[in-house]
Amino acid sequence: MPDRVFPLRPRPWQRGTIWTLGLLLAAAAPLSAQGPASEPPAVEPALDGREGRELLLRNFRPEAMLRVEQTLLTRARFPVVDIHTHFGFRLHGSREALEDFVALMDRNHIAMCVSLDARLGPELHEYLEYLWKEHANRFLVFAHIDWQGAGAAEDPASWDCQRPEFARNVARQLAEAKERGVSGLKLFKQFGLGYRNPDGSLIAIDDPRWNPIWTACGELGLPIIIHTADPAAFFRPIDEKNERWEELSRHPDWSFPADRFPSREALLAARNRVIARHPGTTFLGAHMANNSENLAEVAEWLEKYPNLYVEPASRIGELGRQPYTARKFLIKYADRILFGTDGPWPGGSSKPKTNTSRTARRNFRPRGSGKSTAFTCRREYSASSTMRTQRRSFRAWRRNSRSGARAIPNRNAPHRASPAAAYSSCVIHWGAS
Repeated sequence: MPDRVFPLRPRPWQRGTIWTLGLLLAAAAPLSAQGPASEPPAVEPALDGREGRELLLRNFRPEAMLRVEQTLLTRARFPVVDIHTHFGFRLHGSREALEDFVALMDRNHIAMCVSLDARLGPELHEYLEYLWKEHANRFLVFAHIDWQGAGAAEDPASWDCQRPEFARNVARQLAEAKERGVSGLKLFKQFGLGYRNPDGSLIAIDDPRWNPIWTACGELGLPIIIHTADPAAFFRPIDEKNERWEELSRHPDWSFPADRFPSREALLAARNRVIARHPGTTFLGAHMANNSENLAEVAEWLEKYPNLYVEPASRIGELGRQPYTARKFLIKYADRILFGTDGPWPGGSSKPKTNTSRTARRNFRPRGSGKSTAFTCRREYSASSTMRTQRRSFRAWRRNSRSGARAIPNRNAPHRASPAAAYSSCVIHWGAS
């Protein structure tokens, strides 16, 4: 019987079989072309600088080989007051963490800390209770302003600060807060870099709408610690010329490009105009007035504005890389510089601040742990100079802030700190007897 020949056009029952065979052959073709199963791609070794490999800057953790005489201090010589701390933002209401830090304060001879995290309004009582329930004699409190209030975050037109009576209400809140033991006002960098007007523009630091607030602080004797702008490198492009490239590469949100933010110079000038307009109000420029890269200019400000003080929180690296300039500055303006750390930091972090301000060893050491390479410097000042500046510093601070500091923030029986304020070296540590 002759072989059966399929017609040119397959019958309906044959079409599915043909398509299935075609798909199987098409899928098998690449596999057959590849031959045996290929190995997974080799993992490139980390750029750790070992065995001739390149080294990523973020992996650079040098160990200093220099061996020189050192004076390692484990605690401050005098009881100190840390003027710049954030117990609310860093401890998040943890009672156990607070007790641990009080123990650290005892070990490092820190008499008191000034916490800057209280907020004016209904939340104030809860925060005061957190710090003062067990340790009323160890903490002073500065409060900050609630600019948004009940408004929607994405709708600045609905914020409380856009209402005509806002500044008067804040002045009233400040008076009430003082009666409850609050010692000052804190302004964060969002004031100038974050808070916005209804039209989307940034709120100006020297906007005359806020004048009643600054005037009220002067009348109430409440100093204002103000954080304006940020390090100079944060306002420059993140490129090969930026001295803090490695840090900004990990935190690009810390950068303030010129097409979206005011210049750093414009922000600092606006702050200085506020200081000049309110000579009866004491201002504390946080982070060395945020100009630690140019101490000569900070000195000009201190000469021009007698109601301005500064503190070095989170700027030890900047001071350490200019040891001679920093030493002259710290000695000359010893009665205008307060001690601050921006803590609480992990245990033991207060020791470098103490060593920096009290010892003479100029041992520049890289700071590793994947952070930008910064340097610290140690230097020594005479005890007699310290004692002379101690009395002058405390009198100047109390004269400018009118009412001075509250040694024990007891809202029922307030009383003042004694004039025996304590200082360590020529960096002022405004403390209690």
